[in-house]
Amino acid sequence: MKPETDRQTGVELTDRERRVLDAVVRTYVETAEPAGSRTVSRRFDLGVSAATIRNTMSDLEDKGYLFHPHTSAGRIPTDRAYRFFVDRLIEPARLSEVERARLQVELRAGDASAVDRLIRRATRALSLLSRELGVAIAPRLDDAVLERIDLIQVSSAKVLMVLAIRSGLARTVYVDLPGEMPRDALITLAMLLNERLAGLTLREIRETLPERLRDSIRMDDPAAEELLNIFIQSGGELFEWPLAGGSEVHLGQASMLASQPEFTTGTRLKGLIELTERRDLIASVLGSREHQGGLVITIGAEHRTEELSGFTLVTAEYHVGGLKGVIGVIGPTRMPYEKIIAIVDYTSSLVSRILK
Repeated sequence: MKPETDRQTGVELTDRERRVLDAVVRTYVETAEPAGSRTVSRRFDLGVSAATIRNTMSDLEDKGYLFHPHTSAGRIPTDRAYRFFVDRLIEPARLSEVERARLQVELRAGDASAVDRLIRRATRALSLLSRELGVAIAPRLDDAVLERIDLIQVSSAKVLMVLAIRSGLARTVYVDLPGEMPRDALITLAMLLNERLAGLTLREIRETLPERLRDSIRMDDPAAEELLNIFIQSGGELFEWPLAGGSEVHLGQASMLASQPEFTTGTRLKGLIELTERRDLIASVLGSREHQGGLVITIGAEHRTEELSGFTLVTAEYHVGGLKGVIGVIGPTRMPYEKIIAIVDYTSSLVSRILK
């Protein structure tokens, strides 16, 4: 078989190097111990001697795919090795029926119309099933399109404004009134708001609300005119969704990740704790990922931020109507990639199905 060129680096790997690299990665993922040639020889039928495996591992180290800890005779995969493993060596995995059923039970345990609660359950389920840290951000609601506004008087001093979003979501906001408001005034104002604002995104409404409504201030109905002024003055708050911009981060159970061998030292554990506290960083990273219909896997030094350089991030999109959120897991670069990919892929599609 001809040598295969690593498209990331331009380095050629022979068939034997590919098979030995695959064996070393799988050994290290399963044992968390540097893989020696004798261990690899015992665990995998590669058809060559331990000495040949050792020589091949040495060649892979020279090419940047393995490194040799000073205190061990074995070798550990580099980020380059994991990337080649993910791109060229792994086979698609499928979750067992038990695992799929467990995820379905976890995700369907509450009200599916409450998106944030569903995503919180999903990140918790991801942590439990993957033994990594489940992460997600809510849909980017700044781009949500307003479908309809309803105004409902709930007391002499309050009106309930219901924003129906084209994705199927709804938001309710209480608006304080200066006094008793006739029902006809609410109907008049609701018609005007729908005429001027329906079909716009929440961002467009917040940025242009005064201009869109100011020419309507002098209305025939003084009560409706007074309420319209309240909307013009408070529009930025009334049309601000708490999750707008996808900045709301949900995290699963960090204890699952903390129990892994990588975090037995104080320094690594401290780094993990600090990462879970940087929700702004996680939100920025998740919000900037381009999925283009598939999963995105970022390994170690591929991250642009130093805080994530020791981790792998596997994410997929989920959909709420025309809106998108991101869900996945963070874990050490030593992770069972085939299984994690299957878990994240199935979870994201299940969340999307439930939200429909």
